[in-house]
Amino acid sequence: MSRPLLGCIADDFTGATDLANNLVRSGMRSVQTIGVPQTDEVLDADAIVVALKSRTVDAAEAVRQSLDALRWLQRQGVEQVYFKYCSTFDSTPAGNIGPVIDALLDALEGEGRGFTIACPAFPLNGRTIFKGHLFVGDVLLSDSGMRQHPLTPMTDANLVRVLQAQTKRRVALVAHEVVAAGAAALRQRFEALRAEGVGVAIVDAIADADLHCIGQALAGMPLVTAGSGIAIGLPANWGVAANPAAAALPPADGLRAIVSGSCSVATNAQVLQWRQQGGAAFAVDPIAVAAGEDVAGQALAWAKARLSEGPVLVYATAQPEAVKAVQARLGVAQAGELVERTLAGIARGLVDAGVRQLVVAGGETSGAVVQALGVQRMAIGAQIDPGVPWTAAATTAGGGATVHLALKSGNFGATDFFAKSFAMLEGRP
Repeated sequence: MSRPLLGCIADDFTGATDLANNLVRSGMRSVQTIGVPQTDEVLDADAIVVALKSRTVDAAEAVRQSLDALRWLQRQGVEQVYFKYCSTFDSTPAGNIGPVIDALLDALEGEGRGFTIACPAFPLNGRTIFKGHLFVGDVLLSDSGMRQHPLTPMTDANLVRVLQAQTKRRVALVAHEVVAAGAAALRQRFEALRAEGVGVAIVDAIADADLHCIGQALAGMPLVTAGSGIAIGLPANWGVAANPAAAALPPADGLRAIVSGSCSVATNAQVLQWRQQGGAAFAVDPIAVAAGEDVAGQALAWAKARLSEGPVLVYATAQPEAVKAVQARLGVAQAGELVERTLAGIARGLVDAGVRQLVVAGGETSGAVVQALGVQRMAIGAQIDPGVPWTAAATTAGGGATVHLALKSGNFGATDFFAKSFAMLEGRP
């Protein structure tokens, strides 16, 4: 048994699998836990990813959960800590990215001390940073669909400005010309900024080569904060190389289903294509749920009549205008909680009905689903689309069934993601 090298704290469940996916692709045997484990059993893995549901909770609660995860990872003996947030830097003016970075640095290096980076870049998924500005594809973050996110609307693409509003530490930029000069130049720049009293540096990255360079420069840094992209550049610091065996999962069987709660542009396109191609689909109406109708029961009755014929989709995905209308009637928090709770109950019912291959779309939805299924730990398998792997997990549903789960961030995946996921488990191209 080997001692874990890298200990990761992710602020949502799909983000955790996104990070673990990149580590596995780079050869690190990775285990994902759902929440902070209640025992100090040492896990046999190169990397451990603790998945929290802290992205949109109160900032003080996000800090508490993150510090709990840090203390558990320290007891595991990890050499480096990685705080993972979304590649679109999802946050509000109050946090939670800045407060968590402050708390982790304070715990690792002393009150108000220490230095780290912040880099949500993931070029393979169209997330790049140039001159401190985050781009989603060809547009600034503030011009992308994230501008209308129901919980964390991102209206400013300048990450130095966004993060400075959230942290007590001074934030600066490491521009791309420094990254292009190589790892040695980066380390020199980091040390210069630290000497100037900077606590966090936004680092430009526009290609995977930049991520590898940045990763090399981060060797030995106690805390790394980033999206999942930086993960591809870290394993080499421990001499780890790509290894297909790191992504091995048990064979898949059983019925198939999709549960979608994300209202992102990407997920809306995926739901639309599924329906246009004749896929079985049931729409969850939040207003009906709020009125007391047994929408979960209706969805499960509908699904059970069709599961034997192929995969079914149960979705609350909707266009921004429809989401805003529901929020106006129910309130933002209540609308989100109702949908999450309903979809989580449906997911549990689907596994009880024999579903063993389950795709879940949306970070908040994924968090609610894995908790409803009683998942404590997940093995990370091969990638379906950038940032989304298949996983396998023991559950408390279906008589203690092992279920293959694909937890998809709302913004990730090609338009044919749902069909592609199941084809992959069947061994079809």
